[in-house]
Amino acid sequence: MSTYYYVLASQRFLLEEEALDEVFKERIRNYKEQEKQIDFWLVKQPAFLEATTMAEIKAKCPQPSAAIISTDPKFITWLKLRLEYVLTGEFEAPSETIPDALASLQTA
Repeated sequence: MSTYYYVLASQRFLLEEEALDEVFKERIRNYKEQEKQIDFWLVKQPAFLEATTMAEIKAKCPQPSAAIISTDPKFITWLKLRLEYVLTGEFEAPSETIPDALASLQTA
């Protein structure tokens, strides 16, 4: 089982109002320099929100939603501070309510 961390917001906020392209380009460049494998994904309508254990979180987020999911909690904390108007959290997968997150990730 793995722990995944996320920032969650409306698709409009994450995809239109924020300059995430610059953030991702810089992060990818930095990972290549360090020969580090990519550990973050931008996902529209994330499947983990369909788990019954995530119903309260889903209800708080405007729909349609989008999430940036990572295995690096420091990256998610940094994004929360930069973006401000997002929900953050974590989940374990695979679990009884959430399938293997990596297998179901669909990047935007």
